[in-house]
Amino acid sequence: MSDPFTPQRSDKFTFGLWTVGNVGRDPFGEPVRPPLDPVTAVHKLAELGAYGVNFHDNDLVPFDATPEERDRIVRRFRQALEETGLVVPMATTNLFSHPIFRDGAFTASDAAVRAFALQKTMQAIDLGVELGAQTYVFWGGREGSEVEGYRDPREAIKWFREAINYLCRYVRDQGYNLRFALEPKPNEPRGDIYFPTVGHMLHFISTLDYPEMVGLNPEFAHETMAGLNFVHAVAQALEAGKLFHIDLNDQIMGRYDQDFRFGAENPKRAFWLVWLLETAGYDGPRHFDAHAYRTEDEAGVWAFARGCMRTYLILKDKVRRFQEDREIQALLAELRAADTAYDGPQAGDGYSAEHAAQLKARQFDVAALARRGRRAEELDQLVIELLLGVR
Repeated sequence: MSDPFTPQRSDKFTFGLWTVGNVGRDPFGEPVRPPLDPVTAVHKLAELGAYGVNFHDNDLVPFDATPEERDRIVRRFRQALEETGLVVPMATTNLFSHPIFRDGAFTASDAAVRAFALQKTMQAIDLGVELGAQTYVFWGGREGSEVEGYRDPREAIKWFREAINYLCRYVRDQGYNLRFALEPKPNEPRGDIYFPTVGHMLHFISTLDYPEMVGLNPEFAHETMAGLNFVHAVAQALEAGKLFHIDLNDQIMGRYDQDFRFGAENPKRAFWLVWLLETAGYDGPRHFDAHAYRTEDEAGVWAFARGCMRTYLILKDKVRRFQEDREIQALLAELRAADTAYDGPQAGDGYSAEHAAQLKARQFDVAALARRGRRAEELDQLVIELLLGVR
């Protein structure tokens, strides 16, 4: 009997070269794993059942590569994609590692750095499109500050808008089939990063020249770091039609950006995220932006990658069981019946002066409504039992 939790290409699981290629360096320790050849990563991910592989420009092509070296690397990588059938759904630019970006990229105070960041990004967009990417992610790792004494944050917001508008026009001018996805994060590596949450980014998108081209790439760890509910953030992106891509991992609230294996710390929150994605009909890649623990060798890296995909599929099966569980669904039906019993005027009817007058005149049994329990304890316990495998 085949394992029902073996990933298939149709699951659209993807990993970045920087995820499986993470060498285990941290601020207090040197690398514990050797760099991973991108071609090796492609072949191994294909063996594990992944759908695609994503990259920053310099994950694939070194920062100082010559044009000849670039072409050789890209040819070899493309051959690996053709041999395995893996695709490149998303690409991005590294605008945070090199010392030139110490004070930002698109929001750097130095105009020459801002111009260089645009140049580097256009070249990286060309590379991504060349290899098939249809989504381009922007994570502003250095777009922030520790000291407020020099840069006016209003200027930084303006510069970031100018950059995204410029790059939208570049993509349109080239005729590329490419959408942008902005990735918010509250802090790290900067003390404070501009546009720290999904809500901030959604408003920013509404101010752009081509808002239809730009959406979101929310990450589980980023909202969780700040103590926010990632499921609610993703729901907001979905409701706005702006969930262009998603980064799955795990995180303990209040810690540094841990990028743990998906579901490793918050299985219940991960369950509700999978429930949301699956019931909402999200059909984009499920990208695991995480990495193996520093304790691991290369074998541990592949155990990590396998675990991310397996956990998602297990939780997807739990979603199916949730939808089919008679006791859970009966409880939900009972609650919904009571919640929809009201047949008087409400906001969903639409406003008119007559409607407002009717609503103002409506008599409510406030005492009865206030006494009604929500049965949240009962419902949540049923979900816990489902997740713990006793239902």
